[in-house]
Order: sequence, then structure tokens, then C-alpha cells
Amino acid sequence: MNAVARGPVWTPLNIVDRGQSAKKAAKFGQKTLFGRPAQPDEIAPAYVFLDSDADSSFITGIVLQEMGKTTNG
Repeated sequence: MNAVARGPVWTPLNIVDRGQSAKKAAKFGQKTLFGRPAQPDEIAPAYVFLDSDADSSFITGIVLQEMGKTTNG
């Protein structure tokens, strides 16, 4: 079993989240090392890699970190 540990990802659903104020939405992902949330196309290759028999057929028990760490700020 493999997994992807991703950080915050910006999608159109972020805008319509009823529990999130505009101010909070504007700060979404700022505490990541990159200072912004990922775009779906930036993290998709990790999932494709793990699903590919040609690329990862002999890989097991890993967790790929994609923006998994946040800053203290």
C-alpha cells in the first residue's frame, strides 16, 4: 500500500465553501513551505506514478510527501 501526503490544494470548491470567510480563503495554504496552496495539476503526477505498473510496480509501503510540511509562521 502506498499513499500521497498532500498539503492544501486549491480547487473551485474552495470558493463555495460555506464555512469559510473570504478572509480565511485568501490565506488558504499560506503556511506551506511554498506560501500557497498547490494546484491539482501539480500534485496529480504523484498519483499517476503510484498507479503506473511501469513506474512503481516494485514500490510498496511509501508515503510521497507533497507540501506535507508547514511553516511555523
